[in-house]
Amino acid sequence: MTSEPTASLADDDFSLFGLPRRQALDRTEVDARWRALQAQVHPDRFASQGGATQQLALQWAMRVNEAYQRLKEPVGRAAYLCGLNGIDVSAGRNLLPRSFLMQQMEWREALEAAGARDAVQALADVVRTNRETLLRELAEHIDGRQDWPAAAGSVQALMFIARFATDLDARLDG
Repeated sequence: MTSEPTASLADDDFSLFGLPRRQALDRTEVDARWRALQAQVHPDRFASQGGATQQLALQWAMRVNEAYQRLKEPVGRAAYLCGLNGIDVSAGRNLLPRSFLMQQMEWREALEAAGARDAVQALADVVRTNRETLLRELAEHIDGRQDWPAAAGSVQALMFIARFATDLDARLDG
């Protein structure tokens, strides 16, 4: 490609986007970097060039999109940062604190027992507040202390909350 990025396909997502390895990133900045990179590597820009150049452009576009998917949301970004620091949050290992495991059970029981829409909405509000608290704690674990085991536990808790929020939404919509 004649206008090839200065980065390498093998660079980590943060390097590719020219961003610091931090949890606290401005979503607007991440979006702007993604648009700039896509403008630079989009395969349509290389439609008149040879097949090898077009294939390389396609690889770059896919790589940029994959990185964007990980960096744009706090939980995905945190999971990626944990992975870069040696902890795979999806490796089947439970990294959740016991207190959160108990909280999960209580929320599940509360959802099962909730008869009225108001009760489900109240539980959804509690879960949303817990999510916001966990996101703040996650940023402190990563950016403040670089406590990767604690960050990984928070990521897993947030993943549970996302799945549970889907169940809550289904009950509220149904």
